[in-house]
Amino acid sequence: MAVSGQRRRPVVALYERIADAVHDGTYPPGSTLPSEPKLAAELGVSRPALREALLLLQEDGVLTVRRGVGRTVNDRPPRRGFEHVQPLEELIGAGTPLRVRALLRTVEEPTDFTTQHLLAPARAELRFWESVLTGEGAAAALSHEWAAPDELLDRVHPEFARALREAEADSGHAVHAVSMLAVLVAASRETALTAHSGITATLLGRRRGEQLGRPADTPAVLITQVVRVGETPVLAAKHMLPTGTPALPVLQSH
Repeated sequence: MAVSGQRRRPVVALYERIADAVHDGTYPPGSTLPSEPKLAAELGVSRPALREALLLLQEDGVLTVRRGVGRTVNDRPPRRGFEHVQPLEELIGAGTPLRVRALLRTVEEPTDFTTQHLLAPARAELRFWESVLTGEGAAAALSHEWAAPDELLDRVHPEFARALREAEADSGHAVHAVSMLAVLVAASRETALTAHSGITATLLGRRRGEQLGRPADTPAVLITQVVRVGETPVLAAKHMLPTGTPALPVLQSH
């Protein structure tokens, strides 16, 4: 579903409420939705807003309109997954999120990677977070995360800029750290995010091996990730997952 602008319109929030009800079984596949007046009353919304949300759900393949029957939930509604960006520690936690241990929280000048993916000017200052994700006592992944320059974030996603500053101010007092992506997701309840990731096979190398407690020649998967608000990249990351890391669900796009 395409959403114009950076702020979610109320109809989009309504769309997600109904989509969530479909996916949690409140309106199971094959069922017929209540009539518009009844559904609007149940959700506490106006009929015009409801009608617009229902039309979007129909366009996205969640609902079908049948003459004489009404709106029914498709037998195979599209899977959710790309509507919400999810932190890596939740994706590979197998139901139990991994713990994040902060190794470094600093500011650095752009590298080739961040210049390419964050479109950062040469003299920009970028927040850089290095973290180890652990589960069951063992290191499972090493994450490097960079945020776009503060002046850009203040313009395109001020909630994220503010949350980053607060997280860094609290980092010395928090028992458990959080990832930069988790901060971004929590600050984006009213802001639509999109993301693109790439996956390559590699070896850990000496320094990363030391950080993860593995030999330098341990095979690993390197995930690069860029998260955007509209067309503007706000976060770029590299995640190193060595052999033995819990399974990561992957959907391939073309």
